[in-house]
Amino acid sequence: MRSVTVLTGFFLAVSACTSDTPPPAASTATVFEGARLIVGDGATVIEDSVFVVDDGVFQAAGPRDAVPVPDGAARVDVTGRTVMPAIVDGHSHIGYADVAASVMSADNLTRENYLDHLRRYAYYGVAATRNLGTDPGDLPFELRSEPAPGAALFLTAGRGVAKPDAGPNAAYYRPSAYGVTTEEEARAAIRELAERRVDVVKIWVDDRNGTVDKLTPDLYRPAIEEAHALGLDVVAHVYYLDDAKELVRAGIDGFAHGVRDQDIDDFFIDLLRARPYVYFIPNLPSRGVAADADLAWIAETVPEAEVERMRTAAAERTPEAAARADAFFAVQARNLVRLHAEGVPIAFGSDAGTSIGWTVHEELADMVAAGMTPHDVIRAATSTTAAVVGLDALGSIAAGKSADFIVLDGNPLDDIDNTRRISSVYLRGEEVDREGLRDRWRATP
Repeated sequence: MRSVTVLTGFFLAVSACTSDTPPPAASTATVFEGARLIVGDGATVIEDSVFVVDDGVFQAAGPRDAVPVPDGAARVDVTGRTVMPAIVDGHSHIGYADVAASVMSADNLTRENYLDHLRRYAYYGVAATRNLGTDPGDLPFELRSEPAPGAALFLTAGRGVAKPDAGPNAAYYRPSAYGVTTEEEARAAIRELAERRVDVVKIWVDDRNGTVDKLTPDLYRPAIEEAHALGLDVVAHVYYLDDAKELVRAGIDGFAHGVRDQDIDDFFIDLLRARPYVYFIPNLPSRGVAADADLAWIAETVPEAEVERMRTAAAERTPEAAARADAFFAVQARNLVRLHAEGVPIAFGSDAGTSIGWTVHEELADMVAAGMTPHDVIRAATSTTAAVVGLDALGSIAAGKSADFIVLDGNPLDDIDNTRRISSVYLRGEEVDREGLRDRWRATP
């Protein structure tokens, strides 16, 4: 997997000055003092912390009395707030949505629109996102290699692999998936993806309620074999338990959805125990509960007309529709909780395509509603996902890691919705200009 290389360095010791030596340079470090610190490992919380940031990197982090403060460092008082690592989204489909106009189209696949989406991610505390299989052309790879200030990092699977016309929704996605019908076509698609140095291979194994042909074992087995021979992991869009079992047997590395048709069984758990590296990105569906009445935290970045449409849709939802949503959610919630209890790696993704940035916080809340603890969910959304997507410099607050973090006005360990109470966001050690971004989006007609 590709990883981000972050320059690390610690302060140089300065020898005693003589009349001929210049004075020591002023410190370039910034010290953040007093916050409750959620480290990102699923266990460690430091109630009165100090952490030091310099050159975009955490130089030290720990209890106040254990971290020396460099002479001349700038100091930021975050007493009473909670700091957590910035989120890593392992499953997205950005680029297609014109957020201001609420329109999805392949015509929106421009550099500026991708960057707008990556800034929206940054606004909501996301350090990186990985597009899974809907990226045609060269632009996504250029964006990956050219990180923009104040924007999330971008990873891409390029084009995914499916049966013809059976990949992403053709109503607004350009036919981005390779449509394969033979083993050689499947292997050729993987070789082309390897030449482009994709971050992962995405395959679709789902018939979309019987409307398309799903990728079959005689095609995805050689695709997975070819990918592994070329050093690439493979993640599958899946729906049915039987397909998930066969994919594990075939060597799949991860799932970009959980099993959705029924409760998982003991045999599936046994398969996963034999392959402990296989991870799940749940992407839970909407629940039947009503959304927040004011949606104020969404209205910061979403056009007023779209927020009003969301309010109306929530108000008009029938009890029958809510019950169906709850039942669909419940199956996946039970499966998620069992997988987590069995020690299967649980990663994180929003599956964002139309709603950019803010939906990561809804997914955090859904995972807690499913039965995971807030601390376990934060770990999934930070250090676990950073590891599975190959961004080892992200995901935790520790010396040597990239200084990507969120300052919150509430404690998400008490209430996961407090991840939405963002005071500030820092990516690669620089504060994101959230006020400037809000002003820009509000000025967009």
